[in-house]
Amino acid sequence: MLLVVIALGFSMAIMISIPSGIVANQTATQRLTENYNELINNMQEEINATLTLIECSPSSGFTFGPMPGPGGSENFLDESIISDIESIQGVKDVVPFFEKSEGTNQTVERFGRTFTFLRPDYTIMGVSLNSSLIDHYSVLPMNITEGRNLREGDSGVVLLGLNNTGYFEAGVGDKVNILGSDFTVVGVHGASGFREAIVLYMNISDAQKITDLAGKISRLDVYTEDQSDVDGIASTIEAEYPELSVTTASERLSRLTGMQDMYQNTLQNAEATISQTQTTAFQVIGIAIAATSLIVLFTMLYTVRERTKEIGILKAIGFSNWNVMSQFMLEGVLISLMAGVVGIVIGSVGAPTITSLLLPHISMFGTQRGPGSFQGYTNPEAPRAPGSQVATAALDPQLMLLAFGVAVLLGALGSLYPAWRASRTSPMEALRYE
Repeated sequence: MLLVVIALGFSMAIMISIPSGIVANQTATQRLTENYNELINNMQEEINATLTLIECSPSSGFTFGPMPGPGGSENFLDESIISDIESIQGVKDVVPFFEKSEGTNQTVERFGRTFTFLRPDYTIMGVSLNSSLIDHYSVLPMNITEGRNLREGDSGVVLLGLNNTGYFEAGVGDKVNILGSDFTVVGVHGASGFREAIVLYMNISDAQKITDLAGKISRLDVYTEDQSDVDGIASTIEAEYPELSVTTASERLSRLTGMQDMYQNTLQNAEATISQTQTTAFQVIGIAIAATSLIVLFTMLYTVRERTKEIGILKAIGFSNWNVMSQFMLEGVLISLMAGVVGIVIGSVGAPTITSLLLPHISMFGTQRGPGSFQGYTNPEAPRAPGSQVATAALDPQLMLLAFGVAVLLGALGSLYPAWRASRTSPMEALRYE
């Protein structure tokens, strides 16, 4: 009976877990859709608000200065380029940024090749604390959750991201040591996403000093006097500074369209996979129900066969057909009840594992099946779409009660024929049975 209860328990666990996995995948797909739409809308608004912006950064593989420490992938420009670009006719403002990540190098092997990348603990963002730039452009994060933002004249202070507070074990008013220098935490920003949450902001001169990269910057935001000047100024910068990668609003819009198409394809693939999975899931549930019924049926048939003499004695001392039948049906129901409890326990503990084996995960990279599936090489420093979802099954109490009722029903149905057969047994034949 113990083996039967365990077998039935696993069948019940599958019946409980699969619907939960389907619901989890549907919820994940819905959240992905909402978050992707929000991301696209936010990017669209940002691009529309910066139609006069020209982004300038070092081209891949080019650097004006020495390669930085871990990772060796961050390139820098000389500050002298700021005044040169400011002198171009039609340029309104030039906003410099200094960005450098600190962490550990990690190596992974994919497709027979070895990749080394920097897994950052935090990223230093040095900004020019000029009041005119702070007031007119998106130089600093706006969602301050604690303390205050940086302001003109700040030095020796830092604005931490949400993840930085845990890494440095510090909050507003505390001192943190960054690359050997002490800074006072004046605020915490609540940027979403992995990359944004590890970015800490400080005065650009402080950032250059503690990294031993005085006079270096990472990129420039060039703002023009008029939107009509953007293409001409961008062409001038590209001609005079071929080592720079120049991006305008129209190019950002083109990239946004490409991202939107990619996201839409991802969502369509996820929805198609969910539809196929539902069909498969219902088939698996049907097999589990049939297996449960057959297990109860064969168990009770075996029980009736082994207890034939007992049935004869019961009927000889006056038990009616209904008494015998109800006894065996009750026994089948009790076995199913115990199996239901075991199934709920197994499902509660193992639902994520069961669903990961039988159902695909839904994430921003598409669908992957099972815990051993290849997730692909991704640089953890790269920005992610907010709210990327991987389906995690969680059991619904109503579903557990429904499964418990199904267990009782299957126990009754599976025991019906063996119980009826036991009740029809002749006392004389049963007493002669060995």
